[in-house]
Amino acid sequence: MTRHFTGRHMAAILVAGFGIVVAVNFTMARYAVSTFGGIVVENSYVASQNYNGWLDKAQAQEALGWEAGVTRRADNRIVVDTGNIPAGAHIIGAARHPLGREADRTLTFTPASDHRQISAETLKPGRWTVRLRITADGKVWRGESALR
Repeated sequence: MTRHFTGRHMAAILVAGFGIVVAVNFTMARYAVSTFGGIVVENSYVASQNYNGWLDKAQAQEALGWEAGVTRRADNRIVVDTGNIPAGAHIIGAARHPLGREADRTLTFTPASDHRQISAETLKPGRWTVRLRITADGKVWRGESALR
């Protein structure tokens, strides 16, 4: 017995094909919306006017050779491990939840050892973006780290 290709077969193929396309589009749109927290810059024209100055500052910062690694302790305090940073450096931090679900937090750090400082504040578990500003000997270093 031979089976014939009917209109119902064609309709099923079309529905299945477009169903896959729609499902993939919705999935990708969901990922795009859930992983990007918002605006990169307020005004792209103004940002473009400052771009060369930012590059110069980045080169000067890189020439310092300073390094800072950010981790979280079991008690949810933030630890900054510093490398090549002069003794007595002052560290200020700002923690931002990447999806804006939590309020931004200011972090203050106190020295725990020669190359380690610990925050006085705690952060709730989860993803955070920590921005650091380190000043020492009239020089400034800025960096950003993701905590998971």
